Amino acid sequence: MGYQGQHAVIPLQRDLDDRETLVSEHEHKRKSCQSAAVFNVVNSIIGSGIIDFSLILLIKGGALSGTDSYQSLVNKTFGFPGYLLLSVLQFLYPFIAMISYNIIAGDTLSKVFQRIPGVDPENVFIGRHFIIVLSTVTFTLPLSLYRDIAKLGKISFISTVLTVVILGIVMTRAVSLGPHIPKTEDAWVFAKPNAIQAVGVMSFAFICHHNCFLVYGSLEEATVAKWSRIIHMSILVSVFICMLFATCGYLTFTGFTQGDLFENYCRGDDLVTFGRFCYGITVILTYPIECFVTREVIANVFFGGTLSSVFHVVITVVIITIATLVSLLIDCLGIVLELNGVLCAAPLIFIIPSACYLKVSEEPRTHSDKIVSCVMLPIGAVVMIFGFIMAITNPQDCTHGQEMFYCFPDNVSLTNISDSHFQLTTQLPVLNISIFQ
Repeated sequence: MGYQGQHAVIPLQRDLDDRETLVSEHEHKRKSCQSAAVFNVVNSIIGSGIIDFSLILLIKGGALSGTDSYQSLVNKTFGFPGYLLLSVLQFLYPFIAMISYNIIAGDTLSKVFQRIPGVDPENVFIGRHFIIVLSTVTFTLPLSLYRDIAKLGKISFISTVLTVVILGIVMTRAVSLGPHIPKTEDAWVFAKPNAIQAVGVMSFAFICHHNCFLVYGSLEEATVAKWSRIIHMSILVSVFICMLFATCGYLTFTGFTQGDLFENYCRGDDLVTFGRFCYGITVILTYPIECFVTREVIANVFFGGTLSSVFHVVITVVIITIATLVSLLIDCLGIVLELNGVLCAAPLIFIIPSACYLKVSEEPRTHSDKIVSCVMLPIGAVVMIFGFIMAITNPQDCTHGQEMFYCFPDNVSLTNISDSHFQLTTQLPVLNISIFQ
């Protein structure tokens, strides 16, 4: 056991122009079709990220170095120290993402069950802690025990469909609810001094790099060209959906927007309650993909890349148990997203792929890929350092599961709300109940 400096054996190139394929000759497990790979990528993107240029850089770097995993690519370019650093980052990012998904599921579904007629809102069986444990035991753990990521293709498709439904609800409420929510001061000022914190959150949202070799390896006759087509298709769908979410959410709540958008909506809104249910199911279905990555990292570092059936189950249970316990202690999503973004996602997106490609590529310095890599690397360093400092010194506001001020009856002054950041003194508007029907 322990780290093994092994190099993957890859088949001969089928297309010299692509300098491809990364599928190992010894692999005989079932491969997924392109459509299943697209849904796996889109699910991971929407659940925790939009992929970018560096994702293709990773696959190109793997092709140039003859490696078929993120870890083996970094091991070949930067040796054992680089391998260990990547392994830590590649484990922490999806692991923290699992924690954030548990937080979302608990916060979201607890509000759904509170809307059931005759159910006491204080009932322990509809509390966030019980829901997190229940969803883990009944859904995320069984799904995470799969050994082949290709089997999650249909599940990812369901998650993607539900995301479109949620988007429709958010767009509807932007029209019907937005005009009734007071706008914060300087709501339309672009790039305030703490904008770098948003880059950290977006880094969390933009990443799919920890999954890319897994999805790439699930393709039949995987090539760089085929991967590029899948990436472009996935990016197109994901950018469109994420931009609509961000725009509609911010137009509705401006500076009051929470890390979890559904925390902004009132609990009495039946349409949003249905959206919360879809959202909770979506994150539960996205969770197993992240677990796949954490388990693979442990398998590569400590077990030479292969887990027996017993260790496969034991490690999966241990990872999920720890993630569940941590998520039971944290109820503020914003800080989780920020820290994961600046400490894990930024290096995985900007720094490491660029550094690996610059080292293995023999292209001239003026080649476009090298120019972009030279730009991405320092950007990642700046986001990582300053993003961490600002996340600690200027943390995001968090409702901790409490109703937002505009959900209360009228004649309550905003100064009574513990949200001194906005320093508003106007009276609460009366929200007509017809808004929520």
